[in-house]
Amino acid sequence: MLPKSMLALAVAAVTATTLAVPAGMAAETGLAAMHALRREGGRLCMSDHWHYGSSGAQSTKAAAQRAAIRSWQDFTDLEYGSSWARFSRAASRRMGCSRSAAGWTCDAEGRPCR
Repeated sequence: MLPKSMLALAVAAVTATTLAVPAGMAAETGLAAMHALRREGGRLCMSDHWHYGSSGAQSTKAAAQRAAIRSWQDFTDLEYGSSWARFSRAASRRMGCSRSAAGWTCDAEGRPCR
């Protein structure tokens, strides 16, 4: 067990670190800075980096679209953080879907923005 003075020091360090991170940056991984960024319509977007998401076979087109978007958002969140992971804010969004005997599949693509 830590002495009270060491515990107080550890709590103070964690608190200072947490307060030093701006709220808008709390969900960032820091990896976005390795890409070229530009302002587009009030958003900060990756200018030349695309993310992709795809669905497995789904019973409806709408379900396949939701699954593809969720795939895009989950990967973008993992790589850059939640502030970049909203497909609705992505630039150059595209969705392509097809139907087969197994069901509907969709592929989503877009450049992450925040």
